[in-house]
Amino acid sequence: MLADAHAHLLPRDYPADAPECFPRMTPVDGDTARELLFGSLRFRARDAFFDAERRIEEMAASGVDFEVLSPMPPLLRYDLPLADGLALARHVNEFTAELCATDPARFAGFGMVPMQDPDTAAAELTAIAEAGLRGAEIASNVLGASIGDERFLPFFAEAERLDLPVFVHAMPAPMDRLPASAMGTYVVGIEGALAAASLISGGTAAKCPGLRISFSHAAGGFPLMVTRAQYFWSGTWNEEPPVRERAIMPDDGPSPLEYARRFFYDSMVFDARALRYLVDLLGADRLLIGSDFPAMPREEPAGRTARLLGLPPEQEADLLWHNAFRWLGIDPPVRSRTSVADPLRAGARAGETGGR
Repeated sequence: MLADAHAHLLPRDYPADAPECFPRMTPVDGDTARELLFGSLRFRARDAFFDAERRIEEMAASGVDFEVLSPMPPLLRYDLPLADGLALARHVNEFTAELCATDPARFAGFGMVPMQDPDTAAAELTAIAEAGLRGAEIASNVLGASIGDERFLPFFAEAERLDLPVFVHAMPAPMDRLPASAMGTYVVGIEGALAAASLISGGTAAKCPGLRISFSHAAGGFPLMVTRAQYFWSGTWNEEPPVRERAIMPDDGPSPLEYARRFFYDSMVFDARALRYLVDLLGADRLLIGSDFPAMPREEPAGRTARLLGLPPEQEADLLWHNAFRWLGIDPPVRSRTSVADPLRAGARAGETGGR
């Protein structure tokens, strides 16, 4: 069984009378795809973004039994006027709830909130829960501001109170130290690292100990940065017992690595060696399968690199399936022993053997 905890959707349409700043989805001649128009963004969205039946077919083709669906990140536009940002979030959330309701045993949906106003974002979490959505997706920065800034604490505190998990998706912030071509590669890794580090260094992790939060792309460079923070906290290498007289940071509670092991991280690091490091440092119980599907193609089959690690069966099962539901805070759906992908695989086997 495999759960993909990082997959995206787009609404099929937007209201005809929507504000000018809203996205638009226009038909593509001779195709089931639609084109997303949002400011300067032009993106061809194939039908798996908005068609539940098509999603299920593609899940079967890749060996995916369950998806956690969140809005495609470019929809997280915190520069919109508050009223428009809230209206957009509610429209996207309504579509997400409707799509996930078509098959709750296969889909869990995350809503979006207008983080440009943290109090409004916090208040909107109740509506997200009442709509049957399982959590909220936010960007790794809010108009360049760290999500660990104290102004966002009410949002995280309310998510903790409502027992709603949060998914932090890395999004580029304005930067002039790398070329624009690096925005989707290196800058995304930097952004994930800054987001996770800010929640520890800014005190949110300490003030919201029950918050279940996950980071896209394993929080970028954070898993390598946090070991340096651990050294400054402990004065020792290799997470050996602290030597207080050598430590630079005060002993004011859990260590940086202890905080890091409260977070969840998806496995989109594109290399078994990197994934092995995450298992060794953070634990197999902290990792989730992720794909960015359908914005990016999945591994074929999904979870292939995780399986290459040769983990003990219980750890592999955690990574592929159980951790996603621990993060969501719900029981896994009751499924037969037959995976959603098995009928398609059986057909492929029959084709290979001439149907014998």
